[in-house]
Amino acid sequence: MTTKRTPITTFSSTYAALDVADVDTDQIIPARYLTTTGRDGLGKFAFNDWRYLADGSPNPSFVLNSPGAAGASVLVAGRNFGCGSSREHAVWALMSTGFRAVISSAFADIFRGNALGNGLLPVQLDEAVVSELLSRGGGTVTVNLVDQAVTLPDGSTAKFSVPPFAKHCLINGVDELGFLLDASDDIARHERTRAPR
Repeated sequence: MTTKRTPITTFSSTYAALDVADVDTDQIIPARYLTTTGRDGLGKFAFNDWRYLADGSPNPSFVLNSPGAAGASVLVAGRNFGCGSSREHAVWALMSTGFRAVISSAFADIFRGNALGNGLLPVQLDEAVVSELLSRGGGTVTVNLVDQAVTLPDGSTAKFSVPPFAKHCLINGVDELGFLLDASDDIARHERTRAPR
């Protein structure tokens, strides 16, 4: 099934600062919530065991429950974000929470692939830059996927890399299947012109 997504070109947002390294996918969304193959509605379970107290009330000391995190579409986190199991639900939960990008100094490879394949932008920046963002605790950043740069709260910029195919899909708001369907006329034309075997 192809999924049309909100294109990512350039956007500005406040960010939530999760100053924790080695955040694994079971912390992003605990395994007990993996009972669906649907992408919608998982945001309420994101970081569940950190976000809520035993009685189900919001944990006031968790960053996503702070007033400054409300409406943030960028999450800044410690290194090795998304380690652990390969569950796509972790990406779906982050997106359902409202995040469009995650900034870290290092991502687990499988998480990075799942993020790019599902429309969440993983932005890997130098550790010193990420440490500065985390120490600030919040602020506004501008993510420019076209130029592959982040404008930081102090006005400076930091560059990041993204694979060209993933960049094309993110900018055009298509997934891999959508990309192939968009190219169906070109594929049909090629098939008509190639020599029979």
